[in-house]
Amino acid sequence: MAGRLVLVLPVLLFLLFAGRCRGGKIGVCYGRNADDLPSPDKVAQLIQQQSIKYVRIYDTNIDVIKAFANTSVELMVGVPNSDLLAFAQSQSNVDSWLKNSILPYYPATMITYITVGAEVTESPVNVSALVVPAMRNVHTALKKAGLHKKITISSTHSLGILSRSFPPSAGAFNSSYAYFLKPMLEFLVENQAPFMVDLYPYYAYQNSPSNVSLNYALFSPQSQDVIDPNTGLVYTNMFDAQVDSIFFALMALNFKTLQIMVTESGWPNKGAAKETGATPDNAQTYNTNLIRHVVNDSGTPAKPGEEIDVYIFSLFNENRKPGIESERNWGLFFPDQSSIYSLDWTGRGNVDVMTGANITSANGTWCVASTNASETDLQNALNWACGPGNVDCSAIQPSQPCYQPDTLVSHASYAFNSYYQQNGANIVACDFGGAGIRTTKDPSYDTCVYLAAGSKMSTMNSTSLPARSGSDLLPRDRCFTPMVSMLALVIAAVML
Repeated sequence: MAGRLVLVLPVLLFLLFAGRCRGGKIGVCYGRNADDLPSPDKVAQLIQQQSIKYVRIYDTNIDVIKAFANTSVELMVGVPNSDLLAFAQSQSNVDSWLKNSILPYYPATMITYITVGAEVTESPVNVSALVVPAMRNVHTALKKAGLHKKITISSTHSLGILSRSFPPSAGAFNSSYAYFLKPMLEFLVENQAPFMVDLYPYYAYQNSPSNVSLNYALFSPQSQDVIDPNTGLVYTNMFDAQVDSIFFALMALNFKTLQIMVTESGWPNKGAAKETGATPDNAQTYNTNLIRHVVNDSGTPAKPGEEIDVYIFSLFNENRKPGIESERNWGLFFPDQSSIYSLDWTGRGNVDVMTGANITSANGTWCVASTNASETDLQNALNWACGPGNVDCSAIQPSQPCYQPDTLVSHASYAFNSYYQQNGANIVACDFGGAGIRTTKDPSYDTCVYLAAGSKMSTMNSTSLPARSGSDLLPRDRCFTPMVSMLALVIAAVML
C-alpha cells in the first residue's frame, strides 16, 4: 500500500499544483524615446540586478533583443502601428520579419509575447482595421516556424476603447470599434491569448480630482469606498474599478473567459505646475501598492483572488516624448541607472528605504498614532495595517516586546510606523485618514524597537488583528487550503 502511495504521490502533487497559485507577474516597460539612455547591454544588466523577470519593448530592435539573450528575462516585443499595413497586406512581409528579427535570437532570448499594434484606437491614423489581419499573418508565420504555441499574440488597448467605464458593471466597448473588436476577441479566445489593456488611475485623478480622490487612485487604505450600484461590489481603488470595467465589457459580449493583462500602468514622478499629483512620493506609493496588489493575488471585487499580470510604465524617463511635462517623467530610474525612488519588486514589504538615489523620503522620522484620532479610526487603521497592509504585527501580540502597554494607541503606533517605513517613509504612508502623524522622536522603548529608515523589513507573513475569519483568508491561503484538502482526500482513496 505504501508503495502505491509513493508512486502516485508525485503525480498527484504535480496535478494539484501545476498551473495553480503561480501568482500575478510584475514586469516593466522599457521605452526608448530618449537620447540619454544607457546601452541595451547595460539596461539588461540593470534589469537582472533588480530581479525583474518580465520586460516589454515596443518594437523588435535587434540590439535590445540580443542584449536579453541568456538572461532568463521573458520579453514582450511589439509590431508598431506604422508596420500594420505591411503586416496586414502581405504574408511574405511577416515571414521575412520573423526570419530576420525573431528566429535568429530565439530561444536564447525568451520572447513570449508579440503585441500587434499598440492602442490603435488612439492613433491619429485609423489603423484598427489592420490589426486582426496582421495578427493572423503573424500567427501563420509562427505556425510555420513551430512557435505558435510558445509565443502568444495579442494587441494592446487604452481604456478609451470603452464608451463607458463607470460604474464598472456598466463597462461597455465603444460600438464604433465593433468591426474589428469582435473578430479580435475571437482570435484571442481561439489562441488562448489575453486581452491587453493599458490602465492609468493617474489620469482619472488628474482629469477629475473632484470626483476621483488621490487616496483612491493611490490604493491608500484611507480612500473612501466606491460602491457599484448595480452589483453592490465595493471598490477601494481606481485600478480595480478600471480592470473590472474591462471585465464587464467583455462579459457583455460573451467573452468573460478572456484573461485580462495590464500591459502598462504607473505614475509620473514629475509634472507641470498644474500636475500636482505627479511627484516621486506618489509614484513610489502607487507602484509599491500596485506591486503588492498583484503579487498577493488580491484580484478585483468582480474576480477576487484572481491573478493578473501587470507591466509598470516605465523603466526610464523619456526626454524626447512630446506633450506635457509628466509625459517625459514616468521612469523608475535616471539615465545613470540610479533609482528615482526605491521600489520593492517582491511585493512582500521588505523595502530598504536607504537604497536608491534621490529618495524623497526624509530619514530620521517615524509614524505614530495621533492621540486625537477616535478609537474607531485607530482600530480600523490598525486592522488594515496588520491585514491588507502586509505589516508584520507579531511584535504587538501577547508576551512579545511591543505588547505592553496594551493600549490601542501603542499598538497602532507600532503598526503605523512599520507600514510607513516599509513604504519608503513617504508622507502618504503615514496618513491613515488622519489617524497617523509623523515625528522626529524615536518612539522605541525598552526592548520594543521601532523600525527606522535603513532598517531591514521583516518578510514574515502579517499577523492580523483580530484573527482572520475563514472568509478573510489571504488569496494564497484561499488557493492553498482547498488543494491540501483535495490532496488528503486523494491520499485516503489511494490507501483504501
